[in-house]
Amino acid sequence: MRAPCLARAHQRGVALLLVLWAMALLAIVLGGFVLVARTETLQSRFLLDATRARYASEAGISRAAYELRRADPLTRWVADGRPYEIAFDDAKIQIALIDESGKIDFNVANEVLMLQLFLAIGVEEPRARSLVDAIMDWRDPDDLVRANGAEERDYDAAGLSYKPTNFGFQTVGEVQQVLGMTWEVFEKLEPYITVYSRNPQPNASFAAPLVLQAMAGMSAGLALQLVEQRWQLDPQQLAATPLTLPDGTPLVAAGGGLTYTVRAKATLPNGTWTLLDATIRLGGPPGGRAYSILRWREGSAE
Repeated sequence: MRAPCLARAHQRGVALLLVLWAMALLAIVLGGFVLVARTETLQSRFLLDATRARYASEAGISRAAYELRRADPLTRWVADGRPYEIAFDDAKIQIALIDESGKIDFNVANEVLMLQLFLAIGVEEPRARSLVDAIMDWRDPDDLVRANGAEERDYDAAGLSYKPTNFGFQTVGEVQQVLGMTWEVFEKLEPYITVYSRNPQPNASFAAPLVLQAMAGMSAGLALQLVEQRWQLDPQQLAATPLTLPDGTPLVAAGGGLTYTVRAKATLPNGTWTLLDATIRLGGPPGGRAYSILRWREGSAE
């Protein structure tokens, strides 16, 4: 009699262990399901917020194009880097515009101006001279190598699969391909250069502090102070009492081009934001778009 009782007790113990194991496994599975469901919910929310912020930033780009096309120069937005802020639904959009004529055009700028810009962004003079010579060799039509420059055979020797175009840069990004150029230098250089203005000298009225420093031989502090003063004045005030460079060149909110870089950052109440950085050209065929996009870059975060 005792043996059957012990067998039944043993069986009940095994059954209890199996039940406990099954409950533990079920708890793990349910916990994993809850975690996955929560993660997917958070991802969906992030994607929704990021999409909302992105379209708000696109609205900022379109608003900037509209403001740049105003017929009245006194109400038209000034594309000299000054900040503007607008609301779009519940998003706050910060917008800054730069007229491309206020940048240094690497297709037509002279060597002295390019050298001064490299020095202004912190490149040491020997390396700056080499980069300027390599840029000149990239864009000139001949195969003659400048003192510190580079032509096709130098790119071959460096193991590169491309060579200088010998007719200029098609995009600003192409400047990265110049022999000796690094991403660190290009990243500092990019905001101040263009290939769209076709002007040997940048328009000081729209130039950033580093461009003013390069073109006018100004100190960094003076250039920054001048730009900050320019931002405080509306077009009418600039026309009445224009600021001037050390050589007497007036800074007025006029005389720009039709190509602009627009940075629009839209931020939602929960902190999600998207930044669009686009180069646009105003105008187009009748009945067409108000502007065309030449370059487009975006980033987002939560």
